[in-house]
Amino acid sequence: MYRAAYQKGFLTVLYSVGSSPLDNWSTYTKNGYIKRIYDEDIKSLVLEIMGSNVSTTFIHCPSDCKAELGIKLPFLVLLIKNMHKYFCFEVKIQDDQRFMRRFRVSNFQSKTSVKPFCTAMPMGMSPGWNQIQFNLADFTRRAYGSNYLETVSLQVHANVRIRRVYFTDKLYTEAELPNDYKLLGKPKDLKKEKQFKAPPTARPPSPLNTGRTEATSDKKEGPTQDTEPEAPTSPPPPAAEPKAEAAEAPTEPEAPTSGGGEEPTTQAEPTEDAYYY
Repeated sequence: MYRAAYQKGFLTVLYSVGSSPLDNWSTYTKNGYIKRIYDEDIKSLVLEIMGSNVSTTFIHCPSDCKAELGIKLPFLVLLIKNMHKYFCFEVKIQDDQRFMRRFRVSNFQSKTSVKPFCTAMPMGMSPGWNQIQFNLADFTRRAYGSNYLETVSLQVHANVRIRRVYFTDKLYTEAELPNDYKLLGKPKDLKKEKQFKAPPTARPPSPLNTGRTEATSDKKEGPTQDTEPEAPTSPPPPAAEPKAEAAEAPTEPEAPTSGGGEEPTTQAEPTEDAYYY
């Protein structure tokens, strides 16, 4: 299919943006669906493959099962989104010994299993969108001791969202990639969305602090300038009479006062943060 084409740099086999992204692909659905939707994280159209069974819902390239891709570029790159469900993809290659080998990569495989014609290996995915880079030449050499020759077919199973699938001649840095090959936009942080922070003006004042501020304001204000002391209505009694009354009346014990005539210090009140939390 691509054997006669010029292969250098980037070779895209699936791009979700366009009039017909599945031109060269065949689709298989059973208890699932394959459709194009709009993804809010990267603000772009993507291809979504969902199904109750991973093995019965998938897409295959080339569309003719008897045809071959003939791609000689050794690096396979997938821009896919983690849907937190079972997912796998499968690559069939041909090595220099003219044997057909398959690599099955999934997120439900726990250990790597190497067989004469099929290798199954696990894959870890981060939340949100991921860029999966698969070195076909290195895996062929390590698994079978032979050299990678070309890619024969590619198969992507449910459950996943796909932005682009392409081959490259080497691993490119983020700065070297064209804009169409980057994941523009940042995925949403669910932890930050769940947190709620009230604006400063929305929080009412603490009752403890409010009572303290009112008490201090009353002390600072004191008597106003308009009030005048009342004049005594009767003349002061003779000096001998108050002494006798003082001797006859029982004396009341005075409250102990602190040194310097200052009011006793109160305990530290809880802060506003401690009150709300």
